[in-house]
Amino acid sequence: MTPATANKVAPLVELSNIEKRFGPVYALRGVNFDLLPGEVHALLGQNGAGKSTLIKILAGVNQRDEGDVLIHGAQTHFRAPIDSREAGIAIVYQELSLVPSMTVAANMFLGREPRNRLQIVDRMAIQKATREFLKLRQFPLDGEDLVSNLTFAYRQLAEIAKALMGDVRVLVLDEPTSSLSAGEEEILFAAIKELTRQGVGVIYVTHRLQEVFRLSDRVTVLRDGKNAGTFVTAQTDMATIVATIVGAGGEERTKPADRVADAMETEAIFELRDVHNERLRGVNLTIRRGEILGLAGLIGSGRTEILETIFGLQKVDSGEMLFNGNPVRRHDPLSAIRLGIALAPEDRHLEGLILDDTIERNMALPQLENLTKKTIFQRRASNDRARAAIKNLSIKAPGIATRLRNLSGGNQQKVVFGKWLAPRPKLLLLDEPTIGVDVGARGDIYGVIRQVAQQGTAAVVVSSDLSELLLLCDRIGIVAHGRVVKTVQRSEIRNEEDLHHMVQES
Repeated sequence: MTPATANKVAPLVELSNIEKRFGPVYALRGVNFDLLPGEVHALLGQNGAGKSTLIKILAGVNQRDEGDVLIHGAQTHFRAPIDSREAGIAIVYQELSLVPSMTVAANMFLGREPRNRLQIVDRMAIQKATREFLKLRQFPLDGEDLVSNLTFAYRQLAEIAKALMGDVRVLVLDEPTSSLSAGEEEILFAAIKELTRQGVGVIYVTHRLQEVFRLSDRVTVLRDGKNAGTFVTAQTDMATIVATIVGAGGEERTKPADRVADAMETEAIFELRDVHNERLRGVNLTIRRGEILGLAGLIGSGRTEILETIFGLQKVDSGEMLFNGNPVRRHDPLSAIRLGIALAPEDRHLEGLILDDTIERNMALPQLENLTKKTIFQRRASNDRARAAIKNLSIKAPGIATRLRNLSGGNQQKVVFGKWLAPRPKLLLLDEPTIGVDVGARGDIYGVIRQVAQQGTAAVVVSSDLSELLLLCDRIGIVAHGRVVKTVQRSEIRNEEDLHHMVQES
């Protein structure tokens, strides 16, 4: 769709001057966005820019505080996701919602199965309707296939097909290629192009700028909850988009803290040599004692899988890992903990904490072996350890018996750290350590990371916030397609824009 053509077409969606606050914090400030029939409009921005909040308003998950939402030109207010769906809007999130043990057809009609006069599910009607729909939309799927037998790309197509059932005119795709191979991406891209030929408008949320220039007609960038720019894709370039995403002041904002010791002068504590598994494709990486090593890459690049492999959550199919120069023979989380390796996972609620339990009990979990003497748990030692962590990490809580659910996100994250800091680990693995954390707590967490590194602990930090990596790290490894494609000294990177280009071009 050319700009001239676009000017003559009424938008499917118009969002005007949208504002959204969570308490005193503004998530969106006067944001404008529109979508035309048959166009792919890319929505870009760094983590925390406001993309997810805007999409949730369109989905009816969040309600706007100010501004107008027009669907097909009519003023609309979605009070629940069902309202958005009935208005012809379908959202496909990163986490798929299909039931693997059911067929594609059964998933597409899940919860709204047609029934015969005896109120028995009409399987023949489901199969017929699915077959006709998939043919009409030109999806390369068989409704009778089990979802568990499909590749991830075809599962994603099945999720999109399920979302499009009914009179859907707007499709929102959130990081749709994060787990796809190059071949699988082609299948998805072909489906998107066919949908736009049929007049469906697509909002495409991604961090992958190559896809933006291949698929989209327009690009809107959000930064700090505000519009940073909207561009016709054919009339801009990657350098302009990157500069708009990052914004001005990047060099001052990412000035690294002074480091007393030069980690490059220390010996290796952990090495991966040509490590392969289900997601890694020959990782070579050296981690040195007392250094803070960052891993930068797009979602799905393999950053998290490197940490999980070091910690023993992912098996090694080939290659080797060395700890203090010795091959790692036994490979599981308990063995990693015994070596002095700690992992703070990305999802603290699902993987890092037991929210309905206390600070003391959460902090004791990884150290149960050390806190147990002759089969008796040393409660006093555990309590002392938890009190020390609350003091040293400035955790705001009434006491060690406080349940995690009653703490703020920043204080919950400090508990994740506190679990591992006594005894001090030799290698600290941090996956998105400040996600969902306010500015004050973020500074506290940076201080903890720098302190343990100064004491000799090696830290590996995975972060989608490139400014965070530039603030913290001595070296930064660029991860793409399951490999570390290059490792760069922090001193060799001028600013956030430079690092953004390295990630996009890898």
